[in-house]
Amino acid sequence: MAPKKLYIKTYGCQMNVYDSERMAEAMGGEGYETTERPEDADMILLNTCHIREKAAEKVYSELGRYKGLKAARPDLKIGVAGCVAQAEGEEIMRRQPMVDLVVGPQSYHRLPEMEAKVRSGGKALDTDFPEEDKFDHLKGRPKAKRGPTAFLTVQEGCDKFCAFCVVPYTRGAEVSRPAERVLTEARDLVERGVREITLLGQNVNAYHGHDGGLAGLIHALAEVDGLERIRFTTSHPNDMDEALIEAHGTCDKLMPYLHLPVQAGSDKILKRMNRQHTAEQYLRLIERLRAARPDLHLSGDFIVGFPEETEADFQATLDLIEAVEYGSAFSFKYSERPGTPAAERPQVPEDEKDDRLQRLQALLTKQQRSLQDAMVGRDVHVLFEKPGRLPGQMVGKSEYLHAVHVEASGIVPGDLARIRIESSGPNSLKGVMNPL
Repeated sequence: MAPKKLYIKTYGCQMNVYDSERMAEAMGGEGYETTERPEDADMILLNTCHIREKAAEKVYSELGRYKGLKAARPDLKIGVAGCVAQAEGEEIMRRQPMVDLVVGPQSYHRLPEMEAKVRSGGKALDTDFPEEDKFDHLKGRPKAKRGPTAFLTVQEGCDKFCAFCVVPYTRGAEVSRPAERVLTEARDLVERGVREITLLGQNVNAYHGHDGGLAGLIHALAEVDGLERIRFTTSHPNDMDEALIEAHGTCDKLMPYLHLPVQAGSDKILKRMNRQHTAEQYLRLIERLRAARPDLHLSGDFIVGFPEETEADFQATLDLIEAVEYGSAFSFKYSERPGTPAAERPQVPEDEKDDRLQRLQALLTKQQRSLQDAMVGRDVHVLFEKPGRLPGQMVGKSEYLHAVHVEASGIVPGDLARIRIESSGPNSLKGVMNPL
């Protein structure tokens, strides 16, 4: 019997990428193999994110594109997973009756049972926060060859309740996977060709599945033979303890790149966001991190136009950015999320949000280009991931997460090489082989 085809469209964060991989693996045990074309699929899954503006409406719009496929092939199964599924639940099936199953991010290990129910003519909805650990119920990863980099979820959920964020409502409370299970999965990934692992969590540095916290887990992973690089994302400033700061200076496999969102530079706005730290506390934390690892490159998240933000508040954010000097950042206009405290407050006019976002992004782009240009003439170590667009070109990431293009023969994905940077482009670097 020919294998059934599964098409997954993934929205949003790196954790959703990881979740989509695990959903594909779960359905692989039921005879499905993935396809890049929804037209070829026997089952379509949308793995959704609720962070971005009008997230739910974008999902409904995407579902509308599949009406013709469903009409032509009534046996085609269509499912919605992830955070919009968690937030919308039965509403998705009410608005789009063609949807066969809806599953939240904590329940996707039940997908095979849900698919069986749909096959028998029913509909399936599961947006529970089950007591059992979904990772215990997922089948082991197949032994197929992997690329040189991989995501590995170690922590989920959030207890911070920032006033703008839906994560505590869609992902639930903070939970951590036991260290030994993480190490087992990491060893398995390395056996399949992975050389760099990025540890994932909504608040990954709140990880408590190891006696030594996230720092202890990182040091344990550093002992895994064949694992050359370790990264982690996303962190909260309040969970960056001394052991983790020290690890940036003492663990050679922990890369000198840290994503540490602050969101705003005004203490008034930080308090209204319920961030539970001040701008000064954040800046002192950056000083301690850079004392441990002087070449550390920083990335951040920023929200402009948060309710009640004044021009003076916005200027405080610009001042913080000037003080930190970010290598990269994500920045957004504030948009309401139903059910969150900030959605009920007086909103900043859209034209003011637009103006502030443009000014903020201009400063961030200037900093990014400056730090990237400063790499010219330096040697970096690049883990190559894939061929580039040009013949003979390979693309990889430096330890600082810069994309680096190199034209050289004999390089294959998974190679780690010393590269001399020759030029800097808008979003990448170009280098040449520089033998050790």
